Amino acid sequence: MRILLVEDEKKMRSLLKQGLEEQGYAVDTADNGDDGLHWALNFSYDVLVLDIMLPGKDGLTVCRELRNQRIITPVLMLTARDAVDDRVAGLDCGADDYLVKPFAFRELLARIRALSRRDSVQKSATLVVGDLRLDTVTHLAQRGDQLIALSTKEYALLELLMQHPNHVLSRTIIAEHLWSYDGFPDSNVVDVYIRYLRKKIDDDHEDKYIRTIRGTGYQLVDPHQA
Repeated sequence: MRILLVEDEKKMRSLLKQGLEEQGYAVDTADNGDDGLHWALNFSYDVLVLDIMLPGKDGLTVCRELRNQRIITPVLMLTARDAVDDRVAGLDCGADDYLVKPFAFRELLARIRALSRRDSVQKSATLVVGDLRLDTVTHLAQRGDQLIALSTKEYALLELLMQHPNHVLSRTIIAEHLWSYDGFPDSNVVDVYIRYLRKKIDDDHEDKYIRTIRGTGYQLVDPHQA
């Protein structure tokens, strides 16, 4: 999942970026409203984390302009203001949720997960395809009774595939969701991580979840229904 974080306070921005990346998210950052608006208008994100108090355009203005441009990406507002009027203003300009500083990082993660499920077919925090299960809170994966240890990037890849079962995802789409734009990978990195994931998910089983669609990309299917 790719997130745009727009936060002007350097230490806060750095800590949040690091924490989110440790959870498997691809994170781009901006330190002012004008740059944040540019990134959000020109690139695709799953969630925008947007501070209200920003240099240049403030967060309310950025959110309002995005909605005017029909950008429907979920927006989570960060604010140091605790007044009801400020929260109402954020929601009225098109934000989907808000979080008042200071906040617990676990709550930020929970709200991001909730927003990312907003338009998803699977609304539960646990993704299930056949006997393959992935807990998006604990990051624990399981096939049948077998627990599967995943690296951060392997988890992010499996989450993406399980969020779109039966859909063919191109290498470009996968790369765009798993890496930030300033850390875009070499062309074969997606294939490498698919190989890693197959080794853990499929190699010891006759029925395979991950399929290669030649010339297109990859697909996760329930082998018991295929």
